[in-house]
Amino acid sequence: MPTRSREIRLVARPRGTPVATDFELTEVELPDPGDGEILVRNAFVSVDPYMRGRMNDVKSYVPAFQLGEAMDGGAVGQVVASRNDRFQEGAWVVHNLGWRELALSDGRGLMPFDPELAPVSTGLGVLGIPGL
Repeated sequence: MPTRSREIRLVARPRGTPVATDFELTEVELPDPGDGEILVRNAFVSVDPYMRGRMNDVKSYVPAFQLGEAMDGGAVGQVVASRNDRFQEGAWVVHNLGWRELALSDGRGLMPFDPELAPVSTGLGVLGIPGL
């Protein structure tokens, strides 16, 4: 049964400091995970300084965000449905699938996170890419 989710999209290129109207909260429908896929419910999303530069449509070391598409970036979430042997339901993962309530993934680019080590939010900080 398909699942409803929310995501934040960039809808206008900010001039100066970003304002609320540069973004929109949109509801989308996600299919059930197919073979090899998982569904992750995000608990935390990262807001990083490099993201401001990506809101401009200029050449840079990372591609610009596309207008009308969900903002991508770091997030940490819990697997809520799995058809992938590498990720069990209930497992925590760090990923780059962005500003979404739910993310559908084939498992590539996901890093397992052990919540026994530290709070899961640290997967976006000291125990995540910034910490590395």
